[in-house]
Amino acid sequence: MMANGITSLFSEFWRDLQQPDLLWQAAVLILCLTLAFFADRLMRSRRRQAEGVWRIGQGGLQRITFPLVGMLLVMLARQFLQHLLHVHLLSLAIPLLGSLVAIRSAFYVLRYTFRYSGWLVTFERVFAMLVWSGVALYIAGLLPDMIEILEDIDFSIGRQHLNLWLVLQGVAIVLMTVLVALWLSGLVETRLMASQDLDVNFRVAFARLTRALLVLLAVLIGLPLVGIDLTTLSVFGGALGVGLGFGLQKIASSYVSGFIILLDRSIRIGNIIAVGGERGEVTQITTRYTVLKNYSGIEAIVPNELLIGSVVLNESLSDSRMRIALPVQVAYESDVDHAMTLMRDAALAQPRVLADPAACAYLTSFGDSGINLELGFWIVDAQDGTLKLRSDINMAIWQKFQAAGIAIPYPQRELRILAGNTD
Repeated sequence: MMANGITSLFSEFWRDLQQPDLLWQAAVLILCLTLAFFADRLMRSRRRQAEGVWRIGQGGLQRITFPLVGMLLVMLARQFLQHLLHVHLLSLAIPLLGSLVAIRSAFYVLRYTFRYSGWLVTFERVFAMLVWSGVALYIAGLLPDMIEILEDIDFSIGRQHLNLWLVLQGVAIVLMTVLVALWLSGLVETRLMASQDLDVNFRVAFARLTRALLVLLAVLIGLPLVGIDLTTLSVFGGALGVGLGFGLQKIASSYVSGFIILLDRSIRIGNIIAVGGERGEVTQITTRYTVLKNYSGIEAIVPNELLIGSVVLNESLSDSRMRIALPVQVAYESDVDHAMTLMRDAALAQPRVLADPAACAYLTSFGDSGINLELGFWIVDAQDGTLKLRSDINMAIWQKFQAAGIAIPYPQRELRILAGNTD
């Protein structure tokens, strides 16, 4: 049967070569492709003038303009010419151009939605191979036989009777609708991220929620299109619910917590927070985890469930200013008032220290070895780190104390030996 199909294909093509109709078909095909080429040029020129979301949408349309317009023109020409001459060459061009539309559309959506990686390259190759294989089977006249073989492989899931061809149709349609949903969600995300009127957390949350809803809607639309009853998935839905309730409980909790964090804006990118034993700047918030980068460059991945269920110290939630306290001890013989003045001057000499609220020095307690003082000052850029600032102020205090003759005491203990009773 396969050999007969291939033989029939070549015999029809050989007969067309011996007929003058082939020249007319070739001329019409060249004319259609030329018009498609000019339509593609026009689309490219219009894309340079577009901005924002329209530029992205035209970027996808530009990739398929040539094969799509060419296929439509060839179909229209075949419709008019099929009663006048043989149109085998035009019939051969239509599936080739259609497959090119499908491949370019899928590649554009995938590369626009996902980062370029090895799995993406592999998927694109497999997808292109499947599309060209289907076109080859169609051209060879073997596609109906292949479909009949796949339909003979049937099985049942509950009350739903399925076959392998129906399942493959469902996978293909769901894949197509999901790709469209991802493309649309990409347009929405780009529009949201470009908006300056919305908070960044709202933009991220709405973008991810839109993507999830569009993908879910694509699956719910795609499966009924091929006759697969969604009620047959109730068994799998129940099993998935049990799995989420037991094995995936913490993962599900982290995802829900991620949406709560993004929506209530209690933690934002750029905040300095401390949770558990981790402290650092929030550099990334996803629906499952939050990334904290400390001042040594180490990044901590904190599950969002921990941020919701424990106390979080946010140093820049409503006010980016942060107070830093430096303890200093001076000897009891020192001029305390002068020492406190020198400490304030050392802090105010640093450009990162705010003038309002002003830096202040306090006498906190009387220690065993000396008088305990504390220098308090405010900064507004805690995300740049405080170690160097603390070091510079401590160094300035040390130099000023040495110049003024103010001593920082060593730890000392006074021991008294009492004479015992010799009687």
